Amino acid sequence: MPVVSALVGLAVAAGAVTAAGPWDSGQRTAERDRAEAASATGGEDHGEGTGGRSGRTAGGATPSAAAVLAALGATGPTQSPDPVPPPTRSGLADALSPLLKDPALGPLRTASVVDATTGKQLYGSRAGTAAVPASTIKIATAVAALDALGPDHRISTTVVEGAGDDEIVLVGGGDPTLTAREAGGADAPASLRDLADRTAHALKDRGTKKLTVAYDTSRYGGPEQHSIGPNPNLAPVSALMVDEGRLDDSGSGPAPRSVDPAADAAKTFAGLLRDRGVDTEGDPRGTTAGAKAGKLATVRSQPLSALVERMLTVSDNDIAEALARQTAIAAGGPATFDGAGKAVAARLEKLGLPLAGARFADGSGLSRDDKVSAGLLSQLLVRAADSGRPGLRPVLTGLPVAGFSGTLRSRYADAPAGTGMVRAKTGTLTGVNTLAGTVVDADGRLLAFAFMTSDAADGKAAQSVLDHLASAVANCGCR
Repeated sequence: MPVVSALVGLAVAAGAVTAAGPWDSGQRTAERDRAEAASATGGEDHGEGTGGRSGRTAGGATPSAAAVLAALGATGPTQSPDPVPPPTRSGLADALSPLLKDPALGPLRTASVVDATTGKQLYGSRAGTAAVPASTIKIATAVAALDALGPDHRISTTVVEGAGDDEIVLVGGGDPTLTAREAGGADAPASLRDLADRTAHALKDRGTKKLTVAYDTSRYGGPEQHSIGPNPNLAPVSALMVDEGRLDDSGSGPAPRSVDPAADAAKTFAGLLRDRGVDTEGDPRGTTAGAKAGKLATVRSQPLSALVERMLTVSDNDIAEALARQTAIAAGGPATFDGAGKAVAARLEKLGLPLAGARFADGSGLSRDDKVSAGLLSQLLVRAADSGRPGLRPVLTGLPVAGFSGTLRSRYADAPAGTGMVRAKTGTLTGVNTLAGTVVDADGRLLAFAFMTSDAADGKAAQSVLDHLASAVANCGCR
């Protein structure tokens, strides 16, 4: 019987993943299209009463939660007051408590399983205890940024007039996905080549053929270097960079990084101008553009919804730090590690989330000074499923799918009941393993969960137990 169930589960999983694809610049197009079609009369809501600017999708329509959650495999909380019964506390305890006692987990082990329809915790084990979250803190970063800015927000990179007629300034807006590579299509990242095309055209219209290039990174404050020091997982955090400061042709994961991403981006831009017939003199210099400087050209990033999905699916640290700083800018605070952490915490507090013991030392989770509870992580996912906050839905659609995508692609070989059914953000540092996401249980109820452990002797063994915990929730009617 277990073999038959596993095979059925894999078949359903494959269908669900196919229905949710294909991918388009970080977004699953079927989910996005269903969301956009759900309401032809939707509009943008900037009111604090519905979570800041979190009420609009990337396509401009405001979908019902039911339509979006249906794309995730769930019926959604708006179809009826109680479309399917939730599991019982005792049933979940019977399924999960033995797994939480597995010696492969570290001495600190916490858990929270919450009904996404009601927001009520159905199972908890030290759920309010703050622990190091590693990359699962990106869920908090995503919720805060989407709520503060809205899913349609785009980050601009601009070229303006400089101090004299023979100078232009490349002004960074904080888009780490700005690319100097060949890119095409309406949903492609912002292109430095396109910016050079537009700038060269504007200069030629003015008759300018020779100038100097300067660059402005003042949108962000310092320090640029993360507290972990130079690291292949994160470039120095600058308002101006191309391809996340990567020195190879990779698009995600560890890579050699530029030590000065802004200067390198400006040099690349100057070279692109020369290729377009504009003579640039000397190396670009750092400056601050005038507040009233005339604008020559602009390119804009993908919408925030796409950036959030990419960040969560591949656990992109550069996007995470950028979105934390964009949240700080929206709040009128300093775009620094400290300012971003305070802005994220303040935004989550406005959403009524349980922040006891929480600390946001960065937006990516690379810092061991970060602290959140399993209860906070599960409630963040509940907010993302809230029918009144459809603009937060990219937090759910961006989660990796067990056995199929992102950081869960190679996992769940030994936990097949969760393959295709578990959608979750992973978090891994030496001695830290976390997993937080959503499942639809055997009765069709959408549940949010978070499992955290610290100081395990064998990280891979601990990771496997977390996968089994999530699979147990997915496979559980638990009555």
